[in-house]
Amino acid sequence: MFQTGKRLTTLSLSLPALACAALLFGLTLAASAQERRALNSNSAAPAAAAADDEPPFKEYKGVSLGMSADEVRKKLGTPQDKSSQQDFYSFSDKEGAQVFYDAQQKVSAIAITYMGDVSSAPTPQAVFGSPVQAQPDGTVYKREKYQKAGLWLSYSRTGGDMPMVAVTIQKAQ
Repeated sequence: MFQTGKRLTTLSLSLPALACAALLFGLTLAASAQERRALNSNSAAPAAAAADDEPPFKEYKGVSLGMSADEVRKKLGTPQDKSSQQDFYSFSDKEGAQVFYDAQQKVSAIAITYMGDVSSAPTPQAVFGSPVQAQPDGTVYKREKYQKAGLWLSYSRTGGDMPMVAVTIQKAQ
């Protein structure tokens, strides 16, 4: 299956990145589910303020929510792993993405992960249009729902010398 030893090395380095991205995406989905449960159980006040404006960050490398799997693969190339539910892309040792599809094979979510040198990662301001305060240890987390656009964004950055940034775009439920 693998063409060269170098290809195998590249994939083996990207698998931890993809696993981390999947973990962060799962945590973000869990937070989304908790917020929906909170909204359903207490209709008086939403768990997070909803934004009505269009988000500044709504696509990744030309891929946006609602695109077909074929359109995505034309934009991003051949994924390292693909299925009818999701594609995994590894663009380098420092950047990878997962594209998730709904039953109609349309993009329902995009999770992008940057590891180590995160200088190519978008800033929270580029994602949300305003700065986000980092914690003393350097971690950053924000999730915002955009009603008019029908999506939500999340931005997560770990602290430390080898930070990881995860940006997720997902159709609002």
